[in-house]
Amino acid sequence: MKVAILTMFNGLSSTYSLVNVVAEQVQMMLEANIDFTIFVSENCPDSDRSGIFLDERIQWKKIVNQLNGTQIKWYDYSKPFGKVHSTFYQEVDVIADDLEEKLLGFDVCIMHDIHYQGWHLLHNVAIRKVQKKLTGLRFIAFTHSAPVNRPTKLEWPFSARYTKMPNTIYVYPTQSGIPHLAKQYDISEGICKVVNNSFDLLNFLDPSVKKIAQTVDLLSPEILVIYPARLTTGKKFEKVASLCGVIKTISNKQLKLIFCDFPSSDIQPTRYKRQIIRDGMKNGMDKSDIVFTTDLGYELGFPRKGVLDLFTVSNLFICPSYSESFGLTVLEAASRGNFIVVNEAVPALKELGEQLKTYFLRWDARNFGFDTKETYHPTEEAYFQENASNILQLMTEDQTLYSKTITKQHYSPNWIWKNQLEPIIFENDN
Repeated sequence: MKVAILTMFNGLSSTYSLVNVVAEQVQMMLEANIDFTIFVSENCPDSDRSGIFLDERIQWKKIVNQLNGTQIKWYDYSKPFGKVHSTFYQEVDVIADDLEEKLLGFDVCIMHDIHYQGWHLLHNVAIRKVQKKLTGLRFIAFTHSAPVNRPTKLEWPFSARYTKMPNTIYVYPTQSGIPHLAKQYDISEGICKVVNNSFDLLNFLDPSVKKIAQTVDLLSPEILVIYPARLTTGKKFEKVASLCGVIKTISNKQLKLIFCDFPSSDIQPTRYKRQIIRDGMKNGMDKSDIVFTTDLGYELGFPRKGVLDLFTVSNLFICPSYSESFGLTVLEAASRGNFIVVNEAVPALKELGEQLKTYFLRWDARNFGFDTKETYHPTEEAYFQENASNILQLMTEDQTLYSKTITKQHYSPNWIWKNQLEPIIFENDN
C-alpha cells in the first residue's frame, strides 16, 4: 500500500493549523509503518521542516509551481462564477502532467482542502485530469472548513469546488458537517466519512511519560490509577490493588494501575511486589494490569514532573496510606482532575479530604499517639464492593472527569487511526 498525502503546502509553519493536522496524520502513518509520501509545492523550503517532519523515513515530492520560468500565482476563486486568469489552463496542464508522473504507482491519494479552497482551484482541476488517467488510484478528499452552500448555477471550472470526483471518498472532521458536505458536492452521505482532528496529549508530557507509554498503554484504559509512593507496607500498595480489582470486576471496564514506586529498606521489594500483585489478582486484576515503574528502568524513582504528567492522563487516585503528615500527592492528583479516594482514618488525609470534598474510605491508620484498626461488617470484601459501586457511579456522573477520559481515549492519534483513518485507506484492500 502506497499512500500520497497531497497538501501543496508552500511552508510548514505550525501556526497554520492544517500543518498540525497533517503532522499528526504523518505520525499515525509512521507508527503504522505505512509507505507514504508528502506532496508539497516546489516553493516549500526544506528548511521549514521541524518536529515530526524531520523524520528520515518520510519521503517528499515537490510539485511544479512555475510556468515558463515564472512562479505561478494562486488566485482565490472562492466565488462560484467569474473569469479565470489568462494562463489558468496552461498552468493546470503543467501541474497535471507533474502530478500524473509523480502519483504513478500510488494506491491512495489523500488530499487536504484541494477540492475545497478557492486558491487551490488550479490543483483541483489538475487532479481531476490526473484521475481520468490514473483510474486505479483512490482519492480521499479532506475538507477542513465549514462546507459552503451549493450554488444553483454552476460554471466550469468554478464548479469543480461543488462537483464529485470519481473514485473519491469525502471526509469532514465532525459528523454534524456530513450532511452539508454531501450537499456541497451533490453526493450521497454514504461516500462521506468522519475523521476527527486528533489531540496528541502525550506529545506535551514529560519525556519519562513518553518513554513508558512505549510499553504501557496510558490512553485506552477507561480507568487509569497512578499511585506514587515509597515501596513500604505503610503505604498500603496492596489495598490500592485490591480496590482496583473490585472496581474492575464490578464495572467490567479496562483498568490499569501504575505504581510510581521507589526503594525502601522496610521490606524486600520483590516479595512485597508479589504480595501486591497477588492481592490485586485475588480481587479481579490481571497481572498485566499492574505496573511498577521500578521495573521500567526507574529503579531510584520516577521523575517528579513525570508523576504530575501521569496524573494528567489518569482519572482515579486512591490513597489508603497508614500514616501521613500532610499528603502532597493528594493535592497533585486533585490538581490534574482525578477522582480522589483517601483514608479517612488518617487525620491529615481526612483534613485534606474535607477541604477537597474527596471520597472517604477507612483503612487501618496511625493517629496522634495511637493506632486504629478497622473492622468491616459483614466483610471487608462487601465493604469494598459497596464503595467501589459508589465510586464508579460518582465518576460516571462527573462531567469533567468524563470529558477528560473521552478526550484521551477517543481523540488520541492511535484511536483516530485505528477507528477512522486506517479503515478508509484500506477500505477496498481486502
